[in-house]
Amino acid sequence: MSRTPTSKAPRGKARTAASTVAVIAFDGVSPFHLSVPCMVFGSDFSGPDLPVFKLLVCAETPGELRTTAGFTITVEHSLSALAKAQTVVVPSWRDPMERPPEALLKALRAAHRRGARIVGLCLGAFVLAEAGLLDGRPAATHWALAPAFAERYPQVRLEPDVLYVDDGDVLTSAGTAAGIDCCLHLLRRDYGAEVANRVARRMVVAPQRQGGQAQYVEQSLPAAGAGHRLSAILAWVQENLGQPHSLDALAERALMSRRTFTRHFRQITGTTVGQWLASQRLGLAQRQLESTDRSMEQIALDAGFGSAVSLRQHFAATLGTSPSTYRREFRGAA
Repeated sequence: MSRTPTSKAPRGKARTAASTVAVIAFDGVSPFHLSVPCMVFGSDFSGPDLPVFKLLVCAETPGELRTTAGFTITVEHSLSALAKAQTVVVPSWRDPMERPPEALLKALRAAHRRGARIVGLCLGAFVLAEAGLLDGRPAATHWALAPAFAERYPQVRLEPDVLYVDDGDVLTSAGTAAGIDCCLHLLRRDYGAEVANRVARRMVVAPQRQGGQAQYVEQSLPAAGAGHRLSAILAWVQENLGQPHSLDALAERALMSRRTFTRHFRQITGTTVGQWLASQRLGLAQRQLESTDRSMEQIALDAGFGSAVSLRQHFAATLGTSPSTYRREFRGAA
């Protein structure tokens, strides 16, 4: 999923003129995150019908940089390379709680002012936000750090359930592999679907994934409040999700009034009975889709959705995908 405005970039036939893409490297960079834009925009996939990019990997201080994988890389270009780039990509930042160097922030602001397109992949969104490039704009980042991002940058309109956000001259992506989705989207936006599809095939990845990052968020079993008087009831409900459960029935089982039960329930789960039940049922359905061959009807009944139609509706509304697509992408992932 993405939030994509109308693009003025040319589509269809690939442009023959080279476009410069600058990718930021830094000490403690993730090799995977650094390699994503290099793979999509690098020369490995160049051909007579594919666009040609001038790829510049640059750093605040060129030279040898350490990576999170235990080896080092050598970077030749400084941040002055940003002055030549039409697109600047910031891979996932090494520590979202660490303010990036002021030299990098200034270089990004200057590149943006002169018209360069700025892209923040995964935790690279923190760098763009710190530079002020996301103020008043929608943005995406890794779901696990979304709460920290929202608290730190309340002026940014965080969209936690999408794989990337295209806001024209500034783009951000969700975690890890969503960086591939975002970079392929840039190809699709500038050069058309055929070019993006050809590069995706060579990378052996989906040209355009369905759904958003909500489908990748862990649906963990809630902390039921060990020792709380409702903990046994919540555990029982989790073991019997296929049964109907109403607020009144659960309150009666707990020997509480409806009002008292609702208050205690929210205290230990942070949500309502209906929302908690929907989350637990969805989590059970996800686990069964990942690890069993059960039919959609069987899974829907086990999880308490009643029918495959209802299961599909909940998947579409919450995860932005279908149960069958989820099963294909996650089978065996557990």
